[in-house]
Amino acid sequence: MTERIWCIKKCRLFEQLSPTDLELLEARARVRVFPGNSSIYFPGDSAESVYVLAEGRIRLYSITPDGKQAILAIIEPGELFGELAILGSEEREEHAQAVGTSKVVSLPRDALETMLLRNPDVSLGITKFVGFRRKRLERRLRNLLFRSNRERLVGLLCELLELYGRQLAEGFLIDIKLSHQEIAGLIGITRESVTLTLGELQLERLITVGRQRIVVLRPDQLALAAGEKTCQSRHTISPAPQVAPSW
Repeated sequence: MTERIWCIKKCRLFEQLSPTDLELLEARARVRVFPGNSSIYFPGDSAESVYVLAEGRIRLYSITPDGKQAILAIIEPGELFGELAILGSEEREEHAQAVGTSKVVSLPRDALETMLLRNPDVSLGITKFVGFRRKRLERRLRNLLFRSNRERLVGLLCELLELYGRQLAEGFLIDIKLSHQEIAGLIGITRESVTLTLGELQLERLITVGRQRIVVLRPDQLALAAGEKTCQSRHTISPAPQVAPSW
């Protein structure tokens, strides 16, 4: 398996592609390594490609009118980004920046469109993915407009638990590395407010906090604190692993 095919198959949406379709994409794909803090694209850049993150982490963000950075999403390995290129968008709407050294594969829009015409199941999967990501952004926007700092943070923890939760003996590890500053950027509050509120939630025994590590102890009570109907991981497994990575 070539490096480009390996990188393409890192995206779960492309796992079921036939060898023929993978080879067609590989012929047009380009793999590039970006150093930490370097930009993949800027707002206004031509949207000619869709990207798959093979290694590292990408931050998608916008700059607010007062010059602050508003984080829209944190992209983890195996995730698609820049996907609006296949929905008719001619220009990028946000910044995409490598958080650390990151390996990215770019797929030209026309090659991807040809593949999607041949694979309606993949096309439907990407449509659902785009809708799901937009729904998350809309929910976060509502949180910014109508919720307190505490409710914003607890709501984000519930969202991250659903996406990245992993069962441990004592609770559910939110298995994604985010600094307090990154969390603050995702919900539009200060880093100091994030630190203070996490400390309060820990005192209430809803969570435990370590260095870039959050374990949710009582998901149901956390949901109540955020006014959410549920707060649970969709990756619940048993038995729980004995050792979890710190973050």
